[in-house]
Amino acid sequence: MLTKILIANRGEIACRVIRTARKLGYRTVAVYSDADAQAPHVDLADEAVHIGGSAASESYLRIDAILEAARKTGADAIHPGYGFLSENEAFAQACLEANVTFIGPPPQAIHAMGDKARAKKLMIEAKVPTAPGYLGENQDDQHLIKEAEKLGYPLLVKAVSGGGGRGMRLVHAKDELAQAIVSARREAQSAFGDGTLMLERLIENGRHIEIQVFADAHGNAVYIGERDCSAQRRRQKVIEEAPSPIVSAEMRASMGRDAVAAALAIGYRGAGTIEFIVDADLNHYFLEMNTRLQVEHPVTEMISGLDLVEWQLRVAAGQPLPLKQDQITLTGHAIEARLYTEDPYADFAPQTGPIRWWRPERALHDGVRIDGGIREGGEVSPFYDPMVAKLIVHGRDRDDAIRRLIATLDDAPLLGLRNNSRFLRDLIDHAAFRDGAMTTALIDQWGLDKQPILNRPVASQEAWLIAAAAFALKGRKDARALSLRSASVTDYELKLACDGVQHRLHIRPGPQGAITLSIDTDLAAHTLRVIGHEGDEQGGTLRYEIDGVRKRVLAVWIDSALHLVIQAATFVFAEVSPWPSKDVANDPSRAVSPVAGVVAQLLVKPGDTVTEGQPLLSVEAMKMEMWLSAKAPGVVKAVHVAVGEQVQSQALLVEIELSQLDLTDTSKES
Repeated sequence: MLTKILIANRGEIACRVIRTARKLGYRTVAVYSDADAQAPHVDLADEAVHIGGSAASESYLRIDAILEAARKTGADAIHPGYGFLSENEAFAQACLEANVTFIGPPPQAIHAMGDKARAKKLMIEAKVPTAPGYLGENQDDQHLIKEAEKLGYPLLVKAVSGGGGRGMRLVHAKDELAQAIVSARREAQSAFGDGTLMLERLIENGRHIEIQVFADAHGNAVYIGERDCSAQRRRQKVIEEAPSPIVSAEMRASMGRDAVAAALAIGYRGAGTIEFIVDADLNHYFLEMNTRLQVEHPVTEMISGLDLVEWQLRVAAGQPLPLKQDQITLTGHAIEARLYTEDPYADFAPQTGPIRWWRPERALHDGVRIDGGIREGGEVSPFYDPMVAKLIVHGRDRDDAIRRLIATLDDAPLLGLRNNSRFLRDLIDHAAFRDGAMTTALIDQWGLDKQPILNRPVASQEAWLIAAAAFALKGRKDARALSLRSASVTDYELKLACDGVQHRLHIRPGPQGAITLSIDTDLAAHTLRVIGHEGDEQGGTLRYEIDGVRKRVLAVWIDSALHLVIQAATFVFAEVSPWPSKDVANDPSRAVSPVAGVVAQLLVKPGDTVTEGQPLLSVEAMKMEMWLSAKAPGVVKAVHVAVGEQVQSQALLVEIELSQLDLTDTSKES
């Protein structure tokens, strides 16, 4: 009989497991790193134990520290969540030897499926169709290159361990392969402690369809529908939905039978996912089995009405599955959007720093669920995945779910860090998604083609007028426009900036909250009247009337800047200072870190001559490796970092003494 569960994870999945455990009467234990000392999952659990440094290798990947935390607190079971040690055979075995229940499959099942190459061999023996690839033990770079030539391009370089897109690289041509092998191996070693790679021929324009399976210790196994995870960027899932818009009842039953057979063949127990890639002719090929709970499990819960974590706990306690296959019913449609702190309009660069506004309760209604592991005032660090929350909706059909998710994204903004909220909104409203035509490569193709969906939203004229009115009324609790400035001032001008654009606005205060405004690009006068501002001193819903139409917008003050949220896009307005600051980010003589992270590679030293575009070094943060290249030719003057060193955003990494030609050109331009 289980009594106390330790969750060997962090963030939203730790919070999600704790809530179900508490519902069932279990006591819970959280573990945390230095970076997570103030994280929500630590406060949510009954007990918490510090297990090491901020890097995952110093904390969440330490089997000894986690088992010691279980011993100290008397936890008799461990839930691994997903990622980290969730698919680590040695961890499951260590739990068994420590007489602690591992809430997951037995070690032999993880062994069978945890190595992607070995899993594919098992599926081939079982006559399950698989994509062509190289699964050999010879890991020499030159041997991998020779095997790739046999397969042809495009292909995938994949880590045999782990998941979540880590240690995976898409290679379009031979000249990309060597670098892909190096970076995939290093990322896999860092994330999973295993740098072994495999090669796999890419099924072009494929659909990623996965089957949720569940098995118990009594020989029972079922599947609970499928999930469509085709909306991906660089093999990282962005949107997931259930059911898939392309899967028929017959196809679902066929894939479900294959998935259950695979689970039974390896003596599986608990929650697992069989992932397939589906080609244009709806042929399916085995990709891998994830021997854990999936990030996207909530969409299955929404359409089935089941709590999959509760099922995990029941199976771990030795109970049979609560339902048989013919008792499982699926209703409606569910979609999940992953909220990432990354900038979609700057090549999805990860963002770190404080969370200044996060109040998801504003968006909660029937059919809406938000799983998060962050809080307002918390910090997003560079050490972990950039996914900070999941927004999940359930509708009576797919169109209903899309509409609900758009509204949820509008009503649950995260402020203080750039994020992908508006991109998610545009994605689910895109014709390709609405028509059920997404493929795993489509978003990446949009990036190559510079499609409009990847253009940064531009503030409308009305947004500028709202911002001007808010600045004029700042500090007035009654939100009335009387005596906005000195009594002797009636009309005045205000200069504002937003995303590098500046405008001069003319303001004329009037009675009863009315303000007459015009902008330098349009001399026509507009009347805006503030009706009220619901919220606290920082801000909230601003209700206003413009040109006779009443509207509302979220307006939040962060420091001296105004954040307006319009259709899930955040526009930050600030008064223009008369003292412009130096733009060090675009100084070609200085290479600065685009994010907080760790220096992964360093290719230059003082005295080296560099050419424009030559790679200098790379910084790794949040599952992403970013390369910095020379912006102009010159000689390396100084290198201020070393490999493995942690750096802050905008930290100076390399200084370059520019060539005389470039200095001359720069002076002419200026």
